[in-house]
Amino acid sequence: MPEDMSIESYLAQGGMLSNPANVPPRYRAALLKLMATFVDSELAGAAGFAEIINEGPGIKARIAAAKIVLEKSDNADRVLRIMGEFGADTERYADHHPWTARLERGADIGQQRSDHDMRLAVFNYPLEGWADAVVMNLLMGRAVAVQLAEFSLVSYQPLAEVFRALAPIEARHAELAEEGLERLIQEAGKGDLQASIDYWWPRVAASFGSEASEKFDGLKAMGLRRTPNAELKTRWQAEAGARLAKLGLTQPA
Repeated sequence: MPEDMSIESYLAQGGMLSNPANVPPRYRAALLKLMATFVDSELAGAAGFAEIINEGPGIKARIAAAKIVLEKSDNADRVLRIMGEFGADTERYADHHPWTARLERGADIGQQRSDHDMRLAVFNYPLEGWADAVVMNLLMGRAVAVQLAEFSLVSYQPLAEVFRALAPIEARHAELAEEGLERLIQEAGKGDLQASIDYWWPRVAASFGSEASEKFDGLKAMGLRRTPNAELKTRWQAEAGARLAKLGLTQPA
């Protein structure tokens, strides 16, 4: 960074940071929020899926589900390590935490966060059986792929590198869900799958945040965002909708 340039100007022009000691307070707060949201969502998602493992139809399905739980927990740990470099209280993650806490199935909280942690709102809703869990994992898996493509470009280089490393792992989780859904349809027909899609679709869509976010411009100036929420959501809708159509299922209107 040129000596006569402020960090704010440097970031606004696409500069990258790589040392916690160099980041401005506002940047640090926004970066920690981004990381905490990812970590808490991964841990809450893993905890919810862990409870459904034994409902898997056969040993291979259960192994795949267990692998997803393990890898999501490990992905959270990799980002948590970077949070620790910023002085975040990582010890609280070692304590017992209600990661499995869920609302009633009929609840609708929009984009509201949990009182317990920073998980995305979608991870406050309960799974109802194996097929429902596979649907949720497919839709959310496609959303994570879109979000990680965005986060892989953040201006804090060590975090961008971690997100790039995690992207293919998370993409494989969505692929496993798609394979699982295809198998379910072959063996038992479509059953209640459309009802699960109709339930999870708006809840996953809400994870992209408000389409008129006032925070976006500030995050963009810091190099922590590039693409508006509405554009990311539209990308997800197209990709997830194409996956459903391939399986003979319908994207909600």
